[in-house]
Amino acid sequence: MMEGFSGTLRLTDLNDFIAPTQECIKPVKIERAGGKAGSIKITSTGEYTEVDAEGTETKLAKAEITLNDCLACSGCVTSAETVLIQQQSTDELIRILDQNAQVPVQEKKFIVLSVSDQSLASIATRYGLSMRECQQRLTGLFKSMGVHKVFDLGVASALSLLESREEFLERMANREIKGALPMFASACPGWICYAEKTHGSFILPFISSTKSPQQIMGSLVKHYLSTHSNKTPNEVFHVSLMMCYDKKLEASRDDFYDDVYRTRDVDLVITSVEVEKMLEKRLVDLRECTLENVDVLPNFEQYSGHYGSGAGGYLESIFRYAAQQLFHKDVDRVEYKTVRNQDLREVTLEIDGQPKLRFAAAYGFRNIQNIVQKMKRGKCPYDFVEIMACPSACLNGGGQIRAPDTEVTKDWLDKVQTRFLEYENQDLLKPAASVDAFDLWLEGKNSPKRKEFLHTQYHSLENNTFNLNIKW
Repeated sequence: MMEGFSGTLRLTDLNDFIAPTQECIKPVKIERAGGKAGSIKITSTGEYTEVDAEGTETKLAKAEITLNDCLACSGCVTSAETVLIQQQSTDELIRILDQNAQVPVQEKKFIVLSVSDQSLASIATRYGLSMRECQQRLTGLFKSMGVHKVFDLGVASALSLLESREEFLERMANREIKGALPMFASACPGWICYAEKTHGSFILPFISSTKSPQQIMGSLVKHYLSTHSNKTPNEVFHVSLMMCYDKKLEASRDDFYDDVYRTRDVDLVITSVEVEKMLEKRLVDLRECTLENVDVLPNFEQYSGHYGSGAGGYLESIFRYAAQQLFHKDVDRVEYKTVRNQDLREVTLEIDGQPKLRFAAAYGFRNIQNIVQKMKRGKCPYDFVEIMACPSACLNGGGQIRAPDTEVTKDWLDKVQTRFLEYENQDLLKPAASVDAFDLWLEGKNSPKRKEFLHTQYHSLENNTFNLNIKW
């Protein structure tokens, strides 16, 4: 299962990747009264007690190790994370759908599927369909299986880009503050996981706090759509079809868990290749599935297509917006300069021969390492970096359908890229009634509600485990 993760996770120090049969020791914080050490005693009933210097015994609570404890290790990919991937599968989706069909009406879940454009491009290429037809046939397929609503991520992607643009302007206005610039894109969970576990507190302040499109869609489905459907968030089961196994880890973060309703914003993540395998297992030809139009969120306009590159368009969107807002310069076409390889490119805005903005796109582990090392030496020249864990970015994600044996990988990826660009819609970020409706629901630009639904936080997980060889 390891090959499903992005290269950034697989190539780093897997110091906690253990087989299920090996011992796992959870670090425990021991409080000592007055700073004095005590001892542990096993009573005749098998209970553990702590005995202090005065001989007073205190019963110790049993240690509990959860999946979240394992996910919070110092390494990049743990055995618990591969277990998580196995739990989040099309088999689990089918189980949920079958179970939902058998329970009484009052107990049924309202099942929603969100589909990424990168996955659409991969599946469309596999079955020789256009992006539009692929979207319609996937919608028909999943609705025939019991899914109630199928959405694309157009609205969520637009909101993520809009919020990222404003965040960048705020950071530019406060550029003298430590941790403001450069701003790093945050939509790639492989990069976030690597940053938290490897570079932690040093790098995290520079990462954009804006949620990824998957998680913004999670907020829309669980808190916006549910309201308009007379449902509570826990009555809605949200599935996302993504290009990347790392997205399963993103959905499992505690930051995206609602303690009140005890539900996650995204309950289950499946990938493009898993859908392909599901179709093969069920002997279903996607080209023969019923055509149905994708659903539209209440009071929202339909966004057809995406904006910019397979990485989500963060660099181009923010660059154009910042050039216009800060320097009154309209950029018709973003000109890239290749630095070391095709996955490390720069974009510069010059006015009167002077550089005013300098952006970069860095994809893949070696380029991420290069950027981080520049940061540590204090020599990173960029204002913004669009960082993605996979070479060639999200269209080449670990969850995408791979080239058949008869085809060269690069040629296959070019076909996926071609289909993706055919679906591009440069009008995606123009002011629309739907964005206004969402702003109204969020209760203003600086409201707590906006921060909750559009922003997140990160957690340093460096060196928080201990190699204790303790046996009782």
